[in-house]
Amino acid sequence: MFKLPDTVKAYGNPAKLAAEADIDLVVCCTRVDIHFPTVEPSLRAGKAIFVEWPLTESLAKAIELTKGEKIPNSIIGLQGRVSPITLRIKGILAAGTIGKVLSSDVRSFGSLLPRDTLPEALTYFADRKVGGNPINIENGHTLDYIHEVLGEFGSFSSRMQIQRPSIKIIDAQGDVKGEMKNDVPDLLTMHGTLKAREGSIPIAKNALLSFTFRLGPPFKDEPALTWSINGEKGELLITIGGKYLHSHVIDPISIKFHDHTTDAVTELGWDWQDWQKELPVRARIISELYERYAEWVEGGKGEIKEGREWPRMEDAVVRMEQFEKIYEVFDSER
Repeated sequence: MFKLPDTVKAYGNPAKLAAEADIDLVVCCTRVDIHFPTVEPSLRAGKAIFVEWPLTESLAKAIELTKGEKIPNSIIGLQGRVSPITLRIKGILAAGTIGKVLSSDVRSFGSLLPRDTLPEALTYFADRKVGGNPINIENGHTLDYIHEVLGEFGSFSSRMQIQRPSIKIIDAQGDVKGEMKNDVPDLLTMHGTLKAREGSIPIAKNALLSFTFRLGPPFKDEPALTWSINGEKGELLITIGGKYLHSHVIDPISIKFHDHTTDAVTELGWDWQDWQKELPVRARIISELYERYAEWVEGGKGEIKEGREWPRMEDAVVRMEQFEKIYEVFDSER
């Protein structure tokens, strides 16, 4: 079908893939509920594993896969952590530009898909047990890089809602082919205190984070994401014009600083590294994950250099533990 050269091998069985001595790294980008059976044999065989987010369809499966241990020889596709925007924001905060962080507010929208329809190929997005859906995928990426900057919640409360329990299904031509029931929440709100932590970014004790995600486009001509970080000396306002920081970064992304002393507002720029500019836009952040992992391998797999960390399977488990709590609250109130 793809006219691949004879040097390319196809494996219909994950066990055969795991047994192939010439393969060092297995990259998994299948449907979420197939992640576990695809990579588990190779993980047990000692191969390096790169799994896109979410790691598995459930926390239970993630713990079964990792056995509750750290997996140094792994990568999880939470690439928003290493995007130049995330790194720039962390640098601004570490420099003390706004002083100690007092609070933060995030409004995010799932703008890759319409609010009330799904393509035929993505009908599983409306089936929660599959594990691949906008709340877990799109919102999960956003929530993760927010926590990468500000740290985890010490405690939080959450609410979810299914605003559209029935979803229209459209074919490749955009024609409606029918409807299906939807059991996946399309609205999430969270509010909590940030955990005290050591590090370069000063966070006030009991600093608050409010976070909202809603499936579908935002109000017409409004940003897909608006994120404010309020500090003692000033405030940052981050806006994403169209899609997602973790992949669709061709849209305008702005970082503005309001200096409370002078009342001046300035644009704080960001940029790609020169080598990233040579790559297609959607490959640039992913490539940074590979670069950091490659540095570690070529360096003998010793201690990871400060500032060159990358997200691994155990980081995915932390985020999935958070989602487990969110879904528990939702289910208890239905």
